[in-house]
Amino acid sequence: MSPLVITILIVSGIFILIAIAYINNMVEKNKLEKSRVKAELSDRLRRCETLAETLPGQLMTPPLKQLLNRLQLHFSERILPLDRGNNALKARTEELRLLLTQGDAIAINNPPQVVLNEEKAKEVRFQLESLHSQITRCAKDGIIKTNEAKHWLNQVRHMLTQVHIEFFANLGQQALQQNQPGQARLAFERGVQYLRKQPDPSAYKNALKKFEEQLARANDLVLEISKPTSNEPSELDAGLESLSGDDEWKKKNIYD
Repeated sequence: MSPLVITILIVSGIFILIAIAYINNMVEKNKLEKSRVKAELSDRLRRCETLAETLPGQLMTPPLKQLLNRLQLHFSERILPLDRGNNALKARTEELRLLLTQGDAIAINNPPQVVLNEEKAKEVRFQLESLHSQITRCAKDGIIKTNEAKHWLNQVRHMLTQVHIEFFANLGQQALQQNQPGQARLAFERGVQYLRKQPDPSAYKNALKKFEEQLARANDLVLEISKPTSNEPSELDAGLESLSGDDEWKKKNIYD
C-alpha cells in the first residue's frame, strides 16, 4: 500500500471521527434544546392551569377563564410533538378544545375567597402578578394580540384594586364587630387613601363614597367611646367637687 493511500485513509478516518463527533454534539444539543423548551412550556402551562383553577371566584369571569384555557391549549399543542407518548396531555388537549367551544357560557367553578387579612391579600396579589406576567410574555411572543393584551392588563389592574377594596372593607367591618372602632377607622382611612391615589379615582367613586361614610361612622364611634360616662366623674368633676368642699369649710369657719 502506497504512502499516499495510507495518508488518504488516515485523513479520511480523522474526518469521519470529526463528523461523528459533530453529529453526536448536534444530536445532544438538539435533545437539550428540546428538553429546555419542553420544561419552559410545561412551566407556563402549569402556571396558567393553576391560575384558571385557583383564582378567587369573585375575580374570575367567563372571558378570563377562556383566555386561560386558550393559553393552556396553545402550550399543550406545542408540548405534544416533544412528548408524543403523553396520553394524559392528549386527553387534556381535547378537553380544552371542547371547553373553548362553550364561549362565555362556560361554568365558573372557582369558589369565592374572603380577603380578610394581610396574608390572603398578598396571596391574591401574587396570583394577579403571575397573571400579569403571563399576559405580558404571551403578547411579546405573539400568542396574544397587542390590543387584547392591553385590555387584559387593564383588567388585572382593576382586579387588584377590587382586592384592596374588599380587604380594607372586610378589615374595617371585622374591627367594628370586635368593638374596635379605632382599628376600623384605620382600615377605612387606608381604603380612602388607596382609592384617591388611583389614576382614575372616578371609576371607583361609589366605593370611595362608601369608605368615606364608613370612616365618618368609625370616627363618631371613637369620639363616643372617648366621652366620659355620666356614672364615672371626670377629673374636672372631681376638682370642682374638691373646690366646693373647700368653700363649705371656709363658710363653716366664718360662721363659727
